[in-house]
Amino acid sequence: MRQINPVPIIFLLLFFLSWQYSGMSFIFVGNEVITRFIRDGVMVLALLIPITAGMGINFAVTIGAISAQIGLIAIIILQVEGFKGMIMAGLLALLIAFFMGWIMGLILNRVKGKEMITTIIIGFLGNGIYQFIFLVGYGTFIKALNTEIMLSRGVGVRNMVDLAEYRNILDNIWVFQVGGIIIPLFMIMLVISFCLVVTYIMNTRMGQKFRAVGEDMEVSSSIGIDVDKTRIQAMIISTIIACFGQLIYLQNIGMLNVYTAHLNSDIFSAAALLAGGASIKNAQVRHAILGVFLFHSLFIVSPQAGQNLFGNAALGEYFRSFIAYGTIAIALVFNLRDKAPGLELCINTAELTTSGGKDCR
Repeated sequence: MRQINPVPIIFLLLFFLSWQYSGMSFIFVGNEVITRFIRDGVMVLALLIPITAGMGINFAVTIGAISAQIGLIAIIILQVEGFKGMIMAGLLALLIAFFMGWIMGLILNRVKGKEMITTIIIGFLGNGIYQFIFLVGYGTFIKALNTEIMLSRGVGVRNMVDLAEYRNILDNIWVFQVGGIIIPLFMIMLVISFCLVVTYIMNTRMGQKFRAVGEDMEVSSSIGIDVDKTRIQAMIISTIIACFGQLIYLQNIGMLNVYTAHLNSDIFSAAALLAGGASIKNAQVRHAILGVFLFHSLFIVSPQAGQNLFGNAALGEYFRSFIAYGTIAIALVFNLRDKAPGLELCINTAELTTSGGKDCR
């Protein structure tokens, strides 16, 4: 009998309790939740494939976010505006994300069993290199083609860069209003499309390999699966999806905080996924969707609830941080004994199946 994961239930109860004390209207909360779903939904999906491949939570999705920001900064430097600029930023970011995903896959193949802590360190390292390039490199060993985004000292990129030319470039397509709730249909369909793509990948032969490697690397290798290559593919796909997720996020925000915009993408995405009932061994698209709604719903109402309950909005802001890190801790505690789904590796001529055949190991 499948055990019920208590984490989504806890979040749902906390949300309703906080909502009652926040005094916020349903329409306001509904609009904010839809906005957060559009901003963060794709980034959460980036975590699914590495978990399926047995690599745990990929905290290095920040590298995908950094790739997106490099692409945006590059087109701002080159002064390519509008939809054309967004396409160019996406293509450049895609190439960087592909390369970085490949590099991270190679690194993680050398630290099997310690992937999560390694991705945290990779995220810190990537952030340091990225900040060095744009804080020190731009204007010194990188020629400053656009001086408008430079710091007053003549070296480095400003902390905040306006994305007015790219703001809501996708959000304003097919927008409807139903009972006061604004529904950006195109963006919702875009996020759902990413959900379908991830689901499709998981149901292909490649997805079966991800599951097999996540279940048992030794058995997978014995039946002819290239384990290292499969793990590299998982990291490449994860980094590319994270890259697109950050592009969607930034065009929605309309401002690029050059040095900090990517910093919490890993923690918040992991917390949202775990809030939806996922574990470090089993994560599905439904967990990502449910988690985004539950996590961000509570994220929205908690500061005002703290203000109304204790007369101090700062308590609500602290509660936001507690939610993010506490979700990860609680989910890990509840899932210590959680096992991956019942995947069995079978040798059926040259095929890998997920059925319960007689030749399963």
